[in-house]
Amino acid sequence: MTAVTTSSPPTPALVDVVLPCLDEAEALPWVLARIPAGWRAVVVDNGSTDGSAELARALGATVVREERRGFGAACHAGLLAATADLVCFCDCDASLDPGLLVPFVEEVRAGGADLVLGRRRPRGRGSWPAHARAGNLALSLLLRRRTGLTLRDLGPLRAARRASLLDLGLTDRRSGYPLEMVVRAADAGWRITEHDVPYLPRSGASKVTGTWRGTWQAVRDMSRVLRDTPPGRRERTAAGGTR
Repeated sequence: MTAVTTSSPPTPALVDVVLPCLDEAEALPWVLARIPAGWRAVVVDNGSTDGSAELARALGATVVREERRGFGAACHAGLLAATADLVCFCDCDASLDPGLLVPFVEEVRAGGADLVLGRRRPRGRGSWPAHARAGNLALSLLLRRRTGLTLRDLGPLRAARRASLLDLGLTDRRSGYPLEMVVRAADAGWRITEHDVPYLPRSGASKVTGTWRGTWQAVRDMSRVLRDTPPGRRERTAAGGTR
């Protein structure tokens, strides 16, 4: 069950930024301070025990509680709770600056792309462990074989229109969610672009890529998505967009 509580102002947000969160109290002030003016932070608490939800609420974010554990479960709960036409996703561990999403949003709004992704470029020692980078490279090659896309990263920083994302019918609720989004978008004929973004050492310990076991689980989840998602039909909307 997903519950939503909010301390955000009642005025509609220009953009909603979904921030999946599991014990990120240390990083939250830095992340939320970088949400662009007029945008709304939607922090999805996925079972934190360090007071993350209370802190996020105190800092003015909308807080969504998702009791089902899993990165995909948290991301999708945030997508469902979003109300803005444009929705972004960003990790909540201070490894990525949500302010970098501004040109992503402008590209989608201007019709230059339907889905914009951030290609992580490590800044600082330990920002991206070798095993996590190797897993990401392997998945990128598998994605290219499956869809023809020449993406070099499957990073969490991304922007798209909310209604279009919901139309994709995403079902994965684990680590495969970001990849499923790209695969289904590619199958639907979306225009997908990728831009370099600085990737900083995260705050605290990673729940996924910080260990070989976590990385292997993520790779396994994503490989299953590639295997279980049959190629879809590409279709253009009458308005010139993609779906």
